[in-house]
Amino acid sequence: MNNPITPGALSGIRILDLTRILAGPWATQILADLGAEVIKIERPDGGDDTRSWGPPNITDTKGRDRGAAYFHGANRGKKSVVVDMAHPQGQEVLRALAKTSDVVIENFKVGGLAKYGLDYAGLKQVKSDIVYCSITGFGQTGPYADRAGYDFLIQAMGGLMSVTGQQDGTPGAEPMKVGVALTDVLTGLYAVIGILSALRHRDATGEGQHIDLALLDVQIAALANQAMNYLATGVSPKRLGNTHPSIVPYQAFETSDGHVILAIGNDGQFARFCKVAGLPGLAEDSRFATNPERVRNRETLIPILQGVMSGRSMDDWIAALNAQSVPIGPINDLERVFNDPHVKARGMQTKPVAKDGAELLGVASPLNLSLTPPIAPKAAPELGADTFSVLSQVLDPDAFDINELQKVGAVLLGGGKS
Repeated sequence: MNNPITPGALSGIRILDLTRILAGPWATQILADLGAEVIKIERPDGGDDTRSWGPPNITDTKGRDRGAAYFHGANRGKKSVVVDMAHPQGQEVLRALAKTSDVVIENFKVGGLAKYGLDYAGLKQVKSDIVYCSITGFGQTGPYADRAGYDFLIQAMGGLMSVTGQQDGTPGAEPMKVGVALTDVLTGLYAVIGILSALRHRDATGEGQHIDLALLDVQIAALANQAMNYLATGVSPKRLGNTHPSIVPYQAFETSDGHVILAIGNDGQFARFCKVAGLPGLAEDSRFATNPERVRNRETLIPILQGVMSGRSMDDWIAALNAQSVPIGPINDLERVFNDPHVKARGMQTKPVAKDGAELLGVASPLNLSLTPPIAPKAAPELGADTFSVLSQVLDPDAFDINELQKVGAVLLGGGKS
């Protein structure tokens, strides 16, 4: 998957990363995977919050504790530079870094960086063609703009939890969040799309721009068919557990030794399933022959299918139905995921290398570009590991004394000083 010789597609692009937690770091991690130089600015008192969001922690091949696994999940391939943006000289350092950068990305509250002169208006004066991406919970405008926004809160306010969880009247019925911070991850993906679009525009016109990205906007956009179902009918979709509002059968079924997902997307697949299940007449029954009729008659159909599914094992069903091109698969825990032969063949588990040569465990980028694949994975940086090397490369030595900056508390030199 990775080619250490070929430069990444974004080689030569410099990102000044003022983000922390997940949505912003997820975006800049993708950009780093693709070869961009990502300078992650961290505060002196501990850096990114997620550095302390453990256990569990990651241990490298030399037996050293590398800190919270959460931090490593969103910060591979970056350079850590510690700057106190509340310090006037720290602000001057950040403006100097912005002047040499293509992109600035931040996820502070609306107006939070203006007092430091580090908002879009301030940095546009330093670099007129800067691409500046702001990630907030609710956006730069609107009555909620000043509110703090967190993934869990946005999953609720943006409607995702209203369609996630067991159906009312069944055991365990209540709105549920998704098992990962999905809104943050999706916002990171949209940030990358916006940044790449703005860079394309800059290259064509010489103009930079401000990207206003809100978690709530992203969550609503990502409701996809559920949002359109509401707009088409005026009726809010309800929670259906592991079933689908518009496709049947498309849900979890219990076999003799565990649960599988049966995801039948068309009538041909249903007919083949019925043949394997020993129920060929079911596919010819007018109540079940087409998907719209199966949706209308799901309460009759599903108990019939559950009765036959429980009579055979997971592996039996998976082998028999895959042989007939009927989509089915197990519900894997993460141990089964990373031991799956297909996942191994795709190289989704990697061993990113730290600056000292130690290897860690990590998850690979899913992007596979034939000519410019993601760069060889580099481990998330130690706090301040690159402060000296980056600042000595970027700052004008006639205007900045790095040792003096550290002495006054504007920057913190970590293990990267040489």
